[in-house]
Order: sequence, then structure tokens, then C-alpha cells
Amino acid sequence: MNSAKQLPIEFERRPSLSGDDFLVAPCNQEAVAWLDKWPDWPSPFVIIYGPPGCGKSHLSHVFMAKSGALALTSAGINDAGLPSILASSKNLVADDGDTGFGEEALFHIYNDLALRDGYMLITAERAPKDWPVKLADLASRLKASPAVEIGLPDDDLIKSVIVKLFSDRQIRVETGVIDYVVKRMERSLDATRQFVDVADKTALAEKKGITLPIARHVLEELGAEE
Repeated sequence: MNSAKQLPIEFERRPSLSGDDFLVAPCNQEAVAWLDKWPDWPSPFVIIYGPPGCGKSHLSHVFMAKSGALALTSAGINDAGLPSILASSKNLVADDGDTGFGEEALFHIYNDLALRDGYMLITAERAPKDWPVKLADLASRLKASPAVEIGLPDDDLIKSVIVKLFSDRQIRVETGVIDYVVKRMERSLDATRQFVDVADKTALAEKKGITLPIARHVLEELGAEE
């Protein structure tokens, strides 16, 4: 029998992006509370901001599922098709709202949604006060819009996410292995998902479970600090 490592078969994995699937923690509970308040928002815009990997994109998908919102891109906002986009939905989502979006377009969207009792969830890395907005009318509307920060996940949240992601793959990992990983990995949900994905593939190739040596090897491969 060939003793070479078995190459894992690639299966498409689609993480659930439902509200029930999102793990609420102190770092994100205020943002989640704002989604729960919809459609009783005091402004057409609600802004959620925080560093990469903190869960903003997940909350965008939660809002889309809840409200039927249409996702906008910077290219979509700035082109001539904006009127047809606004006609398609009165609820919108714009990720990376602090980069690449035309100020006149955002101003127009705000006013249009205000007239139609519509709403847009905007995610960004920076707080609105730090956006390089030159259009005074837009700046005043952003200032009046609720803005809530999501912080980086703490150890308890990282641990819960690791357990859940492995559970989604029907993999059980010893608590000691998870504790070892949490103390050494980057504090972001993106890094957590990457670790779980690589560890799963490595374990399949080795025909083993997620052991401490495998976890240590994956952390080294991903450049985690000891």
C-alpha cells in the first residue's frame, strides 16, 4: 500500500451566515443590538466599523437575510445604474464604506432612503469621523448616523468559534489543544477560520485527528508566534 500522505478531497464549504449562527460577545453585542432594532432605526444609515476579521461581513449577511437588503459595491454606487439600484430595494448594504464610494452618490442614497423609509447598513474599518469626507452635507448626515465599533474577539469568543467551526465539520477537538491554539493565534475571526480550514486538511492528509502536534504545525505554517 502506498504510504504517502493522502491528499484531502476539496469540498466547497459554505459557512452559515444566519443570525442564529453568529456568536454574540461583549466585543460585538452593541452592533448585534442595532441589527435587532431594525427597522426602528433613527437614521437611514447605521455604520458598523472595526478591524479586518472582527465579523463585519457576517453581520452584513445577517442584515441582508433579515431585511432583503441589496449589497452595493463601490463600482455599483458610482456608475450610471444607481437609480435602477435604488428602485430595486429600499434596504441596502455597503461594505468598506470608508473607501472608494463617491460622496455625491452616498449623499444621494441617504436622501433617497430618507424619503422612502429605507435603510443602509455600512461597514468600514474606520469610524465615520475619520473618513476623508469633503462634502459638508454628507459629513453632517454621517455625523448624525449611529456608528458602533466592533472590537477584536477575546479569548472566549475565539475559543467558541473554533469549537463551532470544527463542530460544523463534525470534528471533536480536545480542550487542551484548543487552549494551546487560542493562546498563540492572531486575534481575528478570519485567522480562526483559516486555522480550522488548514488544520482540517492537514489532519485528513495525515489520517489523524486534530492533535497537539498537528495544531502546532499549522500554527507554525500560518506564522503564529510562540
